Amino acid sequence: MDKKNITRLITGCVIGFTTLFALMAGGLPLFLLTLLIVILATKEYVCILKHKGFYPSIKVILFADAFLAVLAYFNRFNFISFALTVCSITAFMWVLFKGRQPYIANVATTILGFVYGGLFPLYFIFLRDIGSQPLYPYLFKITGECPGKGFAILVFFAVLITDTGCYYFGSKFGKHKLAPIISPNKTIEGCVGGTLCSLAVSLFIAHIINLQWYHAIIVGLLVALFAQIGDLCESLIKRDAGVKDSGNTLPGHGGFLDRTDSYVFTLPVLYYYFQYVVYDTNMLNNLQLFIKGLL
Repeated sequence: MDKKNITRLITGCVIGFTTLFALMAGGLPLFLLTLLIVILATKEYVCILKHKGFYPSIKVILFADAFLAVLAYFNRFNFISFALTVCSITAFMWVLFKGRQPYIANVATTILGFVYGGLFPLYFIFLRDIGSQPLYPYLFKITGECPGKGFAILVFFAVLITDTGCYYFGSKFGKHKLAPIISPNKTIEGCVGGTLCSLAVSLFIAHIINLQWYHAIIVGLLVALFAQIGDLCESLIKRDAGVKDSGNTLPGHGGFLDRTDSYVFTLPVLYYYFQYVVYDTNMLNNLQLFIKGLL
């Protein structure tokens, strides 16, 4: 194994074990780790957009990231729409009083910044907290065992193994390009291999956490789909801006956006699935009754 691959392996292990510890612990460790990743990824995002000639406000995005992170920490999901409204208006106010050309693109990329790089990654906290009853007499969250821990660990490993499977099968058997313009190295064979790996690890962990096999299959397919879509969307942003990597913060891996892109869309999708289909079926039942009423 050459030096580059050794560096990549060491960095990957450090990131993986740190994230796993935070997921197991929940509460403050997960909050701090997620907030750190969001802040660093936000800085990379702003740098990428500057290559394109856009100038989103990093101050507004970081303010929004912090606002949303605090709500996530205290599990105040019901305030998210309020926070997004405040932050969106703030983005327009910034362009109105301090912005520069191109105005429309700058306000749009500012809002995109705190939704794509701020809100979506914070779903890791919401996912981890499914079923918990948080108590926060101080700035610490005290929670007992909750199904969200198992759900979060399943998603974490399923995405990780999907990425690994896509890379291995793509490099070993890849012949047919998946999206040659956006990401020339992605192949259909890699996509299929990653999906099979996602299904396998989802079924394995689902057995450990007592999740029904049919839910495991659906979760495995959702992870494989949205992990690869997230990867392609980040590649689309970089290619449009004319950059290869989002940064060089992580030796052998590029930047934080490069390492978390597969989670960005997967986390919110899987949160809603686990929350409203697996854990709390009231909304699903109400939706069924609503559809029957329409028919």
